[in-house]
Amino acid sequence: MFVPIRAEASMARWIGGTLIRHFSAKPKLPKPKMKPIELNTPPEHTQTITRAIFDIVKEHGPLTVGQTWDRVKEVGLKGLTGKSHMKIVLRWMRERQKLRLICNHVGPHKQFLYTAWFTKSHIKEPKRVDRNSLGPKAP
Repeated sequence: MFVPIRAEASMARWIGGTLIRHFSAKPKLPKPKMKPIELNTPPEHTQTITRAIFDIVKEHGPLTVGQTWDRVKEVGLKGLTGKSHMKIVLRWMRERQKLRLICNHVGPHKQFLYTAWFTKSHIKEPKRVDRNSLGPKAP
């Protein structure tokens, strides 16, 4: 089979470029693990904040971060500087197994909820529709 010289040259460049791109790619490194959280607040403030957040989560059941923040604002906790500070404290509490994070996966939606350890989770499951009870049966 006869191939024009121009086609051979362009094909060689294409193969060469592909090989160079393939072998020059950096190998995938494992993802670095996150460092443990170190809170900068004094221990007495940390204890007050964690006790209040734990009581809120334990009393009001599984809560999202937004719901927890709303409850903290209602209580008027002075030690937290903002919502991001509260998220850091929540993660710190998870590391020390004071709270746990559960995922409520319903259809295409996921909802991450904080709950206290050793408590029954009262997650509302969607009602399942029985296909037989939708309408009258055909004769």
